[in-house]
Amino acid sequence: MTGNLLPTTVVGSYVQPDWLVDRDNLRGRLPPRVRARELWRVAPEFLEQAQNDATLLAIRDQERAGVDIISDGEIRRESYSNRIATALGGVDIDNPGTAIDRTGHPNPVPRISGPIRRERPIEVEDVKFLRANTDRRIKITLPGPFTMTQQAQNDHYPDDEAAAMDYAAAVNEEVQDLFAAGADVVQLDEPYMQARPDIARKYAVRAINRALDGAPGETAVHICFGYAHIVHERPEGYSFLPELADCAADQISIETAQSGLDLAVLDSLPGKKIILGVLDLSTAEIETPEIVAARIRRAFDRVEPERVVVAPDCGMKYLSRGVAFGKLKAMCDGAALVRSAL
Repeated sequence: MTGNLLPTTVVGSYVQPDWLVDRDNLRGRLPPRVRARELWRVAPEFLEQAQNDATLLAIRDQERAGVDIISDGEIRRESYSNRIATALGGVDIDNPGTAIDRTGHPNPVPRISGPIRRERPIEVEDVKFLRANTDRRIKITLPGPFTMTQQAQNDHYPDDEAAAMDYAAAVNEEVQDLFAAGADVVQLDEPYMQARPDIARKYAVRAINRALDGAPGETAVHICFGYAHIVHERPEGYSFLPELADCAADQISIETAQSGLDLAVLDSLPGKKIILGVLDLSTAEIETPEIVAARIRRAFDRVEPERVVVAPDCGMKYLSRGVAFGKLKAMCDGAALVRSAL
């Protein structure tokens, strides 16, 4: 455990075992926006037990690797977003709609048929399970209101902004309960701000601020270039990032390893902690601690070490477990190298 300097964390997902999910199916499709029960290899009556067991494996792998702030690995999810998005009131999951994915392909999505409402806690039991099974700091992730709006077919609201604000209110109720259940960090995943920056500039930050209003703990927003397994080309800069200086989140999660990101953009986020992605998930090659250390040090020209949280780029769920664990171990060892020098 490292105290406060250069803590290590994960973005959210970890590897789901082959005995739990059909990984060929997972890797051969776009991330599901509606339910995808066909991914699970375990019969419904045993699925919760199996998911609990696999979550324990994810927790222990993160602990063994040396990760300071761990997640549940999103083991119980078919994708990062669909577990929340299909559990809200106002969504017709039996008659899905269609929306264009960030890859440019149509994908079945939740169809908004009435007012978006949170009718019950969704991830609270996940947080309680995680809290009961580790003594480390914990984080939980959920999709943000802008991204959920972009991943839905709106057949109810006059415009997407109105839908986003109701999504935000529903997310806010969940955020409050996640902290009450024991979460130390709650992160909103908002990849579609990068995919659709012009739309995002109209209302994304306002929706995020509504979603995080009154949050009693540390909050984060994750923005990315898409899963490396699916989106292979990486730009050298974000199309939507300085705008997040005005959002309520304490931390902003970015990717730098695969993209070779120009870190000058971090000058525009002086008040935020930076969750710095330093593992390239486009390759199965496991970085050395020295490579990781060099990627961390790159940020120090723009961000003082006290504001850096060390993490992978996103999409660890698509790696093999051995590679994922090796990369996490290298990340933690690399952070230790930098920490000892400081």
